[in-house]
Amino acid sequence: MTRRATVIGVGHYLPDRIVENAEFETGLTGLTPEPIVLETSDEWIRARSGIERRHIAAPGQTTSDLATRAARVALSDAGISADDIDAIVLATSTADLTFPSAATMVQAELGMTKGFAFDVQAVCAGFIYALANANALITSGQAERVLVIGAETFSRIMDWTDRSTCVLFGDGAGALILEAREGEGTNADRGILSCDLNSDGRFRDILYVDGGVATNTTGHLRMAGKEVFRHAVEKLASTANTAMDKIGMPSSEVDWVVPHQANIRIIAGTAKKLGLPMERVVVTVQDHGNTSAASIPLALSVGRARGQISEGDVVVTEAIGGGLAWGAVVLRW
Repeated sequence: MTRRATVIGVGHYLPDRIVENAEFETGLTGLTPEPIVLETSDEWIRARSGIERRHIAAPGQTTSDLATRAARVALSDAGISADDIDAIVLATSTADLTFPSAATMVQAELGMTKGFAFDVQAVCAGFIYALANANALITSGQAERVLVIGAETFSRIMDWTDRSTCVLFGDGAGALILEAREGEGTNADRGILSCDLNSDGRFRDILYVDGGVATNTTGHLRMAGKEVFRHAVEKLASTANTAMDKIGMPSSEVDWVVPHQANIRIIAGTAKKLGLPMERVVVTVQDHGNTSAASIPLALSVGRARGQISEGDVVVTEAIGGGLAWGAVVLRW
């Protein structure tokens, strides 16, 4: 028998405020002292990214707030309480404070007084890294149930004068609950079947935030979009193929690809390299924008709610983010 980390619950939360692309043309209010008006258009944003709208956190609404709401939905979906959770792994680059971790704040809000909680920071690849860590905790016997969350408030690190970045990102949170289940050790098992993680710090300057503890500033997100695009499709397809190769799974056995939701052209390009039609790709980027570490659990939750993902389906999920950091997970739902 093989111990597997199996999905038993999923949920997400999106802030109430929705910002349509057109608002960047006419004047976006409430985020800066003066209305934000950019030389852009709905057509321009859609054509280059596929994004139509995004959600923005309310004033005072933090990453741990969003994460807690998503966690409660996932707990309800699984039919368990916070007392049944042994650990929380929260992927984020926009934690409420430098420390303590946002995960411990969620732990407190859920009323969870046992176990442990910690953050993982790998930017847009954060949820993949969090899943890999949670999988290791379960397969090693360290935990029986792990709450895995991706949550971000990227609106707090946007330069609202930079039309090349600020129109692309949004806020949100998604959560999965993994539970230890026994399998036969084959690809027919439910649960996480393989993981692949990578990073290369030589490319840190193409996607980063120009602030932090060392500079006593929060900073803003900076991105060399063409360079990121150039790396993304190749590395995403490569890591997905590596994860499948580890278990001898051909792409023909994949039911759904649930990619990081950054750009529709990257999503389509990666699917093409994997030899999979877009009909087998869960796409939510049009409604959420790029929510960084939250984008994959958001897409998994939405895909499940739409009826796209069903128990027994093979799901490949992959992401790339600042670092550069990238990776993929293959699981059977």
